[in-house]
Formats: sequence, structure tokens, C-alpha cells
Amino acid sequence: MKKLVILFTFSMLLLFTSCKGQDSSNVIEVMPAQEFHDATAGNDVQLLDVRTSKEYKEGHVAQALNIDVLEDDFSEKAKSLDKDQPVYLYCRSGNRSKKASAILKDMGFKEIYDMEGGFLKWEDEGLESEK
Repeated sequence: MKKLVILFTFSMLLLFTSCKGQDSSNVIEVMPAQEFHDATAGNDVQLLDVRTSKEYKEGHVAQALNIDVLEDDFSEKAKSLDKDQPVYLYCRSGNRSKKASAILKDMGFKEIYDMEGGFLKWEDEGLESEK
């Protein structure tokens, strides 16, 4: 009986550790605005603003590409991005970027960084933007 318990425990341990490496739930990382700024400012990264074009024109992070997640062609436009390179994205407060992150993950993007609190938090922290 003792051998059976040990064998079962070992099997379960092996099962959990082998599945751990296959978990893709960590593809999306939410990061604070300052950390997002530090990772993107002056760097050649895929930076995506998923708000409406009107919101984008009112102010956005420098070098950000605007693709509205609420538009029907979001996925089609996002295909122009490189799935193998990290993509950084944000919206106004974090809700739409969460939706966009899920879509990008389903499309096969491997590394997604979502700015916590969105552009509102960016402005609250006094980080530079452009119009």
C-alpha cells in the first residue's frame, strides 16, 4: 500500500510539472504605467493604442499605432503585427485593452503587455504624450 501511495504521489507530481510548461496563461502581463513607459520609451517595440481614433487624436503615447478594438476589423488589422515579437497595448482605463489582449492571445501572439489603468493612469503619472 505504501508503494502505491508513493507511486501515485510521484505520478501526480510528474503530471503537474509537465503541464506547467505548456500553460500559456502567462502570455499576457499587466504592467504599471511607469514600467510600461520604461519598456517602450525610445525602444523599437510594437505599441498599440486600442481606443477610438477620436480618443487617439486627443492624446496618445508617442509611436503608438491606433487600432480600435471595438471595430469589426480589429483582428484583420492586428495581423500586420509580428506575433513573435512582444506587443504593448493600452486603452483608456484598461477594459478594452484586456479584451484586445485576449483577442491577440487567441491569434497566437506570444508576449503581450497591457498597461494597467490605461491612458488615464499614464496621464495621472505625468508621463509624456503627444497629439
